[in-house]
Amino acid sequence: MQYRELGRTGWQVSTVSFGAWAIGGSWGPVEDAESWAALERAVELGVNFFDTADVYGDGRSERLLGRLRRAYPHIYIATKAGRRLNPHLAEGYNRANLTAFVERSLQNLGVEAIDLLQLHCPPTPVYYMPEVFGILDDLVQTGKVRYYGVSVEKVEEALKAIEYPNVQSVQIIFNMFRHRPAGLLFEQVKQRRVGILARVPLASGLLTGKLRPDSSFAPDDHRAFNRYGEAFDQGETFAGVDYETGLQAVEALKAICPPGMSMTQFALRWILMFEAVTCAIPGAKRPAQVEENSAAADLPPLPASTMEQVRAIYDRYLRPQVHHRW
Repeated sequence: MQYRELGRTGWQVSTVSFGAWAIGGSWGPVEDAESWAALERAVELGVNFFDTADVYGDGRSERLLGRLRRAYPHIYIATKAGRRLNPHLAEGYNRANLTAFVERSLQNLGVEAIDLLQLHCPPTPVYYMPEVFGILDDLVQTGKVRYYGVSVEKVEEALKAIEYPNVQSVQIIFNMFRHRPAGLLFEQVKQRRVGILARVPLASGLLTGKLRPDSSFAPDDHRAFNRYGEAFDQGETFAGVDYETGLQAVEALKAICPPGMSMTQFALRWILMFEAVTCAIPGAKRPAQVEENSAAADLPPLPASTMEQVRAIYDRYLRPQVHHRW
């Protein structure tokens, strides 16, 4: 496993970390015993950073990670707050609500302070409300939160968020299907020493190369019910790419996948070629998935020619669909 510094926290975090949405829900059936085995295997392989949210399984994911923290006190746990709001409006990001969300997460995790609290893809106006970031500063001052960051949908939101001096991290969708963050945003975060957590790194499984035109998904799997943004932002499902177009792009990527790498590992290694990225946070529900993901951290760098070919595939298949949207 390799490690990179997260923002200005001083933490060295595993370049392939663990996204804990799937072990909470919305990805089909999941069993806590198998999730626990996956979490323990991740720690064994050197993963020390785990990302969750209070709404993943209505606290189920946080509680599993709290148990993991008690067993392995050296790990870092990042969680998110805000999506419990219904309706999810900017004015809901007030002191009373954010404090209540933090208290609930502290209880779920069984800790006295949250390592990294992230605003959970709030409405765009929140980034123009300095009072919200003042509330986060106060939560740090009172010892409830160690550091804070944001999870965003759009590059523009990230650029606004990092204007606030105590934002330590930006979580954003960045993968072979979503290249835009690698431009201005990555330049700015490097200057400001803000970490990048690359979420949806495998485009909801498309970039594993294992999905087919006839693949089916459980009714409670967001890949069945959110393809067009019916439940939340469309970009969260298959990175916002039309499913059939995504399959075509994957076939083109398979043709340039280096020998000895699975498509999953190729996709993760591509992300880590960008020095602005602190870590990728693929999800996993089984130990075997953790093993495949984690191995990507130690693979050799991709040749410049391969990086150019990935960009050409993006330009051909994906740029028209996604580049201007997020």
